[in-house]
Amino acid sequence: MMNVIVVENVSKQFKKPLEPFWQRGKNTSPTAAEAENGSNEVITANSRRCVIAVNDVSFNVVKGEIFGVLGPNGGGKSTLIRLLSTLMIPDKGKIVVMGFDIVKQPMQVQQLINRVSVEASFFKKLSPLENLMYGARLYGMESRQTRKQIFEILTRLGLEKSTITSPMEEMSRGMQQKVAIARALLSKPKLLLLDEPTTGLDPRSKREVQAVVREMRDRDGTTILLTTHDMAEAEALCDRIAIMSTGKVIALDTPAGLKKLVKWKNDVEPSLEDVFIELTGKNLVNRDEEEEAEEE
Repeated sequence: MMNVIVVENVSKQFKKPLEPFWQRGKNTSPTAAEAENGSNEVITANSRRCVIAVNDVSFNVVKGEIFGVLGPNGGGKSTLIRLLSTLMIPDKGKIVVMGFDIVKQPMQVQQLINRVSVEASFFKKLSPLENLMYGARLYGMESRQTRKQIFEILTRLGLEKSTITSPMEEMSRGMQQKVAIARALLSKPKLLLLDEPTTGLDPRSKREVQAVVREMRDRDGTTILLTTHDMAEAEALCDRIAIMSTGKVIALDTPAGLKKLVKWKNDVEPSLEDVFIELTGKNLVNRDEEEEAEEE
């Protein structure tokens, strides 16, 4: 089976000052080349804090696979997506997408992929239809057929026809996220990168998006890489799942294979959340994040 994504020993770190410039040098603690400061942070000799977002990660994704990356916020999922989409380059290692190196051949990679993220941006004064028509023109798509496709995709995602032609500033965050997903589907990419695509959606909307994701894989043969911290979503959609924590892939298998890593308790099969807690010692989503999501 053809590899669509090959990630080999990839690392990415970010540097920023440890403290304001007027306070530097006042710290009397010894400065080691790499002093531990949390599980994925180090302090260098020149008093800069380095956050290792992706740490020596390797995996492959085959054609037609829905590959999940499961982990908490800050675990490295979104950085990995940005690397795959050529928005960043790795500090070390190699990423190849459908035979093209993301560093040496970024334009070829960009023609094959599309990306959906939680921070998707639009012209808010324009309608979903106008925003998607604008995006379609950038891809050189023919207007009349594209307009029909836009209505079909947005309707499948649960938008009313009146909403499709109304300004996006009048739409909820969840509805705007659906438009972002529709924009990605419109170009029929060979590889679709979904960075927490159902964040902010209600349960019904989540199911609608998940159905469209499956349809893309089954009907069009699209390869999909999905990052999420939604256990149910990962188990429902993904053929294989990589669990990330503090920038590292700590386990990679099918959902059923991951569950075998943890013993049954009281004759009850472990859940993916049980697996994650067992492997990392952490909850996937902390209670503060859950409360914020509920308030939104």
